[in-house]
Amino acid sequence: MNAGLTAAAPAQAVALADVHDAARQIRGVALRTPLLENPVLNQRVGGRILLKAEALQRTGSFKFRGACNRLGRLSPAERRAGVVAFSSGNHAQGVAAAAALLEVPATIVMPADAPALKVARTRALGAEVVFYDRATESREAIAGRLAAAQGRVLVPSFDDPHIIAGQGTAGLEIAEDCAALGVVPDTFVVCCGGGGLAAGCTLALTDAFPGIAIVTAEPEQYDDVARSLAAGTRLGIDGYPPTLCDALQTPMVGALTFPILHAAGARGVAVTEAEVAAAVAFAFTELKLVVEPGGAAALAAVLAGRVAAAGRTLVLTLSGGNIDPATLARCLGE
Repeated sequence: MNAGLTAAAPAQAVALADVHDAARQIRGVALRTPLLENPVLNQRVGGRILLKAEALQRTGSFKFRGACNRLGRLSPAERRAGVVAFSSGNHAQGVAAAAALLEVPATIVMPADAPALKVARTRALGAEVVFYDRATESREAIAGRLAAAQGRVLVPSFDDPHIIAGQGTAGLEIAEDCAALGVVPDTFVVCCGGGGLAAGCTLALTDAFPGIAIVTAEPEQYDDVARSLAAGTRLGIDGYPPTLCDALQTPMVGALTFPILHAAGARGVAVTEAEVAAAVAFAFTELKLVVEPGGAAALAAVLAGRVAAAGRTLVLTLSGGNIDPATLARCLGE
């Protein structure tokens, strides 16, 4: 995979105060998900692993947090007009669910190859779905045209201050639960596509635990975040090679998310398809949790030894659980 696109990044656009404000905005609507621990996993890696189970969040992923925060900021006129978003599925469901709660019309631009389960659930929540071809069309351009034509607000999947702040509320919960346990984690390993969850949680966790290491986990053919962090500038990938991790198929880390991760000294690791499938199977058989491939990237990185865990305390995200039965069966069979 070559360097592909490159782009400069602006200064940080989101602060810790925004994350706390988002927590107040979504309190009582988004779920407070548990921080779980499993003795089999601890023994397997030789360390203490705490799992933020965002697969148990409303709509099955952390994306509801950011969508709830962003749509909650709409003016009465904007709510009447509606929103347009683009997503492979988890942001789509998050926006659709938040829109339904607020009675806001929603149109979601989704790739034609999005998992059928995610498409069906997005529609079931009342959103209109417009398909596009990942290889030949730009979802941003299509969504932008629709928003302009309909007079609607565009809701990006990660590069929006309210989205980043909303995702960061998961980090606030992690910090609070770790404090209650008397735990100071050494490392935070986070599944990463465009970086909304990673950046938002980084703001919360580096404040609570100044020495914490931040590690992003991506599928190996979408390691733009890892390479960007190593280079100190945003680097993109070319095309959309196939991967089990549909939720992490982003060609470049966000312009707003990258500066937050870079300033925190984050580094990235990449995992193979086989390692992701093994992590999905481990979550199902040992943790008794259904986790989608993109949501299992952080777990895969630790199980595969790409992040040192022996004698350390790590916090991992299980960021989504929207997996088709056929994909789950494939992972269990590998």
